Amino acid sequence: MTPLHSVSVAGVVVREDGRVLAIRRADNGAWEPPGGVLEVAESVEDGVRREVYEETGIKVRVERLTGVYKNMNRGIVALVFRCSPENQIARLSDESIEVAWLAPAEVSARMAEVYAVRVLDALRGDAAPSVRTHDGRHLL
Repeated sequence: MTPLHSVSVAGVVVREDGRVLAIRRADNGAWEPPGGVLEVAESVEDGVRREVYEETGIKVRVERLTGVYKNMNRGIVALVFRCSPENQIARLSDESIEVAWLAPAEVSARMAEVYAVRVLDALRGDAAPSVRTHDGRHLL
């Protein structure tokens, strides 16, 4: 049987002051970096820009891939990119009930481990992307 994977993209949007854009999801109340499923007919970078804008109203410049994360239970591969904002005024959407610019120290306190690590990986200064697996809640 040919394995089928879903591909998602997320943007870790970092302001000049070091704060990171995060949303509190409408469906489960969890804090995460903005992102979602990549559409078949769009490039990876276009998907990142679309998802961040749809969920937050923030337009971004995609800078670099910072991590690849696979949910082993659901077959979802997430590509995470560090981005810089082109505007600062966020808004809510159908998918986000809260949007905030978090200090790096707030990330682990608000986000589940599998999402906090994506942000923290993107904040690292080195250029090599992280490659990690998880079960949907915890790193493996």
